[in-house]
Amino acid sequence: MARAPLLQLSGISLTFGGNPVFEGLDLVVQPGDRVALVGRNGSGKSTLMKVMAGLVEPDQGSRIVPPGIVVGYMEQDPDLSGFATLGDYAASALPEGEAYRVEMVAEGLKFRPETPVATASGGERRRAALAKLLAEGPELMLLDEPTNHLDIQAIEWLEAQLTETRTAFVLISHDRAFLKALTKATLWIDRGEVRRREAGFDGFEEWRETVWAEEDEARHKLERKIKAEAKWAVEGISARRKRNMGRVRALAALRDERASMIRRQGTAALELEGGQTSGKRVIEAKGLEKRFGDKVIVKGLDLRVLRGDRVAFVGPNGVGKTTLLKMLVSEVAPDAGSVTLGTNLEIAVFDQTRAQLNGEASLWENLTGDPMMRVSGNSDQVMVRGNPRHVVAYLKDFLFDEAQARAPVKSLSGGEKARLLLAKLMAKPSNLLILDEPTNDLDVETLDLLQDVLGDYDGTVLLVSHDRDFIDRVATATVALEGGGKATVYPGGWSDYAAQRPMPVDAAARAMRAEAPKPEVKPQPVKADGLTFTERKRLDALPAVIERLEAEIAKLGEFLSDPDLFTKEPAKFRKASEAMAERQQALAAAEEEWLVLAERA
Repeated sequence: MARAPLLQLSGISLTFGGNPVFEGLDLVVQPGDRVALVGRNGSGKSTLMKVMAGLVEPDQGSRIVPPGIVVGYMEQDPDLSGFATLGDYAASALPEGEAYRVEMVAEGLKFRPETPVATASGGERRRAALAKLLAEGPELMLLDEPTNHLDIQAIEWLEAQLTETRTAFVLISHDRAFLKALTKATLWIDRGEVRRREAGFDGFEEWRETVWAEEDEARHKLERKIKAEAKWAVEGISARRKRNMGRVRALAALRDERASMIRRQGTAALELEGGQTSGKRVIEAKGLEKRFGDKVIVKGLDLRVLRGDRVAFVGPNGVGKTTLLKMLVSEVAPDAGSVTLGTNLEIAVFDQTRAQLNGEASLWENLTGDPMMRVSGNSDQVMVRGNPRHVVAYLKDFLFDEAQARAPVKSLSGGEKARLLLAKLMAKPSNLLILDEPTNDLDVETLDLLQDVLGDYDGTVLLVSHDRDFIDRVATATVALEGGGKATVYPGGWSDYAAQRPMPVDAAARAMRAEAPKPEVKPQPVKADGLTFTERKRLDALPAVIERLEAEIAKLGEFLSDPDLFTKEPAKFRKASEAMAERQQALAAAEEEWLVLAERA
């Protein structure tokens, strides 16, 4: 028997500022769907998700959600006014006494529910919004960039949660590894049209290129037909004017069809120009130590960075990656040890806070007001890699239109701000790039281009990122900051580090063990240890699953230990008891599965 859809959009049309975003859009989300929602920055992904959530009213069309179905939406910029702490906000929609649900997910997402709203950072607020959604457990989850501001540990924890859930979800993310691991269908927004493919993100690029190639072929055929018809019109219409007006009208219709074809937006013109050649030794750090109070950032680190190296810095949020970067370029002094910089260094910095952008000023003013880009006596031009360019022309290289040039930076999306910062950074010659979280908010196509540009860059790159796929494709070495001052240098990218790091023993370390997701593999022959590839990965993952279930059972046990709960709150007692039984059953099944696989291994 067919199940009713969780959400249905029919004939949705929406216009912003006179420009159509969607027209005649139809969309259905079924129970169990795991959907990647992809498209370029500014294509309307977040807008469509808000329409799905019922937060944006379309100009035309209908949104249908069956009675009893709850659609949950993770807001990128949640409104926490009226709440004292992040935990108060995250538990605000839960029945009284069920705040333990927030505590269950808070540990995995690494946010402290007791944090006051007034002092919470943007990343903490987003984590609270994600915790709120996960704790509520709706039938359909709408997740808009959930991995932004999460470190790799938390991303892997969230990945495990979404892998195990039966809840349907639609997911926007720039993290390829995350999308490939989780999704089973793909919605692609392209020039106002939404296409659906019943396959996950892995293979999306091939599908996109096939669609574009078919479009190009259709456009070329139409162009050839118009040329042939136009030639006939010039050479033969005078002799057959009355008899062939229908053919003339058909030619006009062909031209209208060509005009209606919306050409694809070009890709951003990313380009880096290396400055003068730096010395072979770019950075030499010896015995580096730094602490803030009781918190040790790094202790006894020796690191040599040579010209052309691409060094990634990974570790949990707050461990000190940005501080270490600043020490390596002598912006922050170490408590002990030394940092020696090489000769002829020209440093360009992409900071994760976008502090180089003035939100109140326009895009135009942000470029012309930069002393390194200013052209003396000309307020319409900027200096780009030694050559004057008109401001609007340069902005168009980064996919901004003329109308946006005079708009305030604060009106831009996160991805657009990242592109504007890249425009500032790439206008200047450099030979040492400091990239602190450059992948946040950028679409996958721009990330592809950035990777290609970094591959051709003559200089040296220091990179902080939580995007495992991007680290794998860029880094030649990885420095892992693991807390307590420990920093270890590994050759290669994230996957190489994951394979080389010592076997963890505690629950927190086990959560980090998952290797960067690889492309889907077909069933493989049984290996010498008696397990298939899939079974081996499952055996490796089960200890973390067991630990999580044990922790949840312990929290439920504490909640149920109240002797007055049954008499005062029978409904809550029943729900908690059912949740306890469900998790105990899942724990028994996980332990049994582990025993079977371990015996076979």
